Amino acid sequence: MKLYPLLKFSVFGLSTILFKRKKALLGTIILTDRCNLSCKHCAVHSQTAAIYPYEQIQQEMQLLYQMGIRILFFCGGETFLWQDNGKSLRDLVKEAKQMGFLIVNVVTNGTFPIDLPEADLILLSLDGERENHNQIRGNTYDTILENIRAATADNICLYMAINNINKQDIRHVCEVARMESNVRSVSFNFHTPFPGTEDLSLSVVEKEEACNTILDLINQRYPIFNLRSTFPSLINNSFKTPCHQCVVMEKGKLFVCGRCIDVPGLCEQCGFFFVAEFALIFGGNIRAIIDTLRTYLKYI
Repeated sequence: MKLYPLLKFSVFGLSTILFKRKKALLGTIILTDRCNLSCKHCAVHSQTAAIYPYEQIQQEMQLLYQMGIRILFFCGGETFLWQDNGKSLRDLVKEAKQMGFLIVNVVTNGTFPIDLPEADLILLSLDGERENHNQIRGNTYDTILENIRAATADNICLYMAINNINKQDIRHVCEVARMESNVRSVSFNFHTPFPGTEDLSLSVVEKEEACNTILDLINQRYPIFNLRSTFPSLINNSFKTPCHQCVVMEKGKLFVCGRCIDVPGLCEQCGFFFVAEFALIFGGNIRAIIDTLRTYLKYI
């Protein structure tokens, strides 16, 4: 990470901790809910198959920037399906950078060619070994690996949602991250049980086993983008929710933390590692702050 963004984020973090502020730092814009896949764990794909217009996305970027947000994510649906008014995903990333966002990331299922060197990170879903990944996401594993190897930059971070189908595949995904030259790191979440996907949830014991595996791999210097200091809170869902430092925008509506905030009882079952991480960081947890500096300096 360059010095200027690091200083900006450090000032934000210090002021948030000292004054117990709830100001957002990270914003996500949903470009579309259209997706070419129908993954078992997903509750939001292709509900309307809408591609949100460029003018709306542009206004949302401007609003988030005016709010003081400096880390921007573009999400879907599938982001690489987005295009409107002669604009592409690459145009949005470039415009966000020109607008002043310090970090611009993109989330994708990896089934489209990956030619986006302008993004700081491309979070690409790989949900286990071939058999389990394909059970969750359809027959896409080999296509994704081909696209990773043909990518035009080494800005890919693998993104795995751990559930009761793929819970034994954590090491495999880390091996892919270590072996593939275009992959910088791997980031994990636990499955969050959106309505209709509850059967994929992990028990407390299974979460503990998964965290122990990830911790062992961190100790073996696998490129893992998660903070070890947050694992106890993740296992027992003892971290504070919602995360006020994160917001999501879709169709002009602003959600604190994520769209799941509108689902009764779901916050208490949150499986998003970044929410636990932000909760501890901005709550002043020293171990989490030190972990953050080590991890972010290495992988962003």
